[in-house]
Amino acid sequence: MFRRLSAASTAALSAVLAPLLAAAPAQAVPADKPRVLLSWTQTSAASYGIWVAARGDRVKWSAYAVDWSTDYCSKSPDNPFGFPFEISCARHDFGYRNYKRAGAFTANKPRLDSALYADLKRVCGRYSGGRKASCNSLAWTYYQAVRRLGR
Repeated sequence: MFRRLSAASTAALSAVLAPLLAAAPAQAVPADKPRVLLSWTQTSAASYGIWVAARGDRVKWSAYAVDWSTDYCSKSPDNPFGFPFEISCARHDFGYRNYKRAGAFTANKPRLDSALYADLKRVCGRYSGGRKASCNSLAWTYYQAVRRLGR
């Protein structure tokens, strides 16, 4: 039923397939992806800053095959009472989506939720007086909602 390939046929087939097979590893996700995800999802302002920079240059990070999609603050307002929470929520979505893809969501959820709260408090730090108090109250409410209901 199957015929043996001649040495010449085998060599010709190898010559055709070799470049295709050699190209496959170039498509592999970099081995340091877990380290990069971890660095982009910490509670610090530095982590937030490097994530924002990476988000602004997604092409540079395309080999990492990360999910940049977001619905911002989901069913909550993105900018409640004029407080700009949407980018903080986008980073939170980034963490949830990418750790779910990696099969490591449950272990990382508390840190992701804490990072959202830290990001929101930094937004609130731009205000003073009653506006700051209102913003901080909303930040706490958003944090409690994701901590309890986020999935």
